Amino acid sequence: MASGSESASEATAGKTPVKVNRPTLRNVVQMIVFALAIKPFMALFIGLRVRGREHLADSTPFILIANHSSHLDTISLLSLFPLNRLRRIRPVAAADYFERNKFVSLLTKTLFNILPIARKNITPENNPLRRMREAIEAGDSIIIFPEGTRGSGQEMGEFRSGVAHLIEKIPGVPVVPAYLVNMGRSLPKGEFIPVPFFCEIRIGAPRVLQGSRQEITRALEAAVRELARELAKER
Repeated sequence: MASGSESASEATAGKTPVKVNRPTLRNVVQMIVFALAIKPFMALFIGLRVRGREHLADSTPFILIANHSSHLDTISLLSLFPLNRLRRIRPVAAADYFERNKFVSLLTKTLFNILPIARKNITPENNPLRRMREAIEAGDSIIIFPEGTRGSGQEMGEFRSGVAHLIEKIPGVPVVPAYLVNMGRSLPKGEFIPVPFFCEIRIGAPRVLQGSRQEITRALEAAVRELARELAKER
């Protein structure tokens, strides 16, 4: 475990509420699509169940982490938030994949408000840590999949240290762990048409982590694996 952590209330207490700007046209389009298509799709077609929704903070910027096995992961996590909060929730996404052409870039930025980050040819200007830190400091919350890429099965991969590096830059930011169930069965890697499945999101309490990068990374992975164990005990 990391050398120190705080509870949900301790993690969010005393923080300044995020400034709310007027929505842009892109924000309005995102809200309409989520209201009319994505939220009904996740609830009725995918059969998404959610446990621990109360752990998602109302206003304080936070980092939401989860295991990753499907393109449904990002969509399902975004569907948890009220429409008027979507513009402040930014999934971190690989720029070389989600900005590979103008259509994909426009689609993902409009519908999912992605925060594209470079995976190669890193410069001071496009440094991923800088972009994520600036987003959080601007009041946005971000979604990160610490495994780094989608897995091919239900088994969760080893977490990389990127989130720990980010926490070093902005100590005190709450981290919310989530465990996603069956997304990879509903829409496996390499497939483009989802099938109905009993998918679930289990969300843990936010925590503020301290310690070395290795300690923080291990603590993050342990938090998500603990949610998986809780689920397994109930089945």
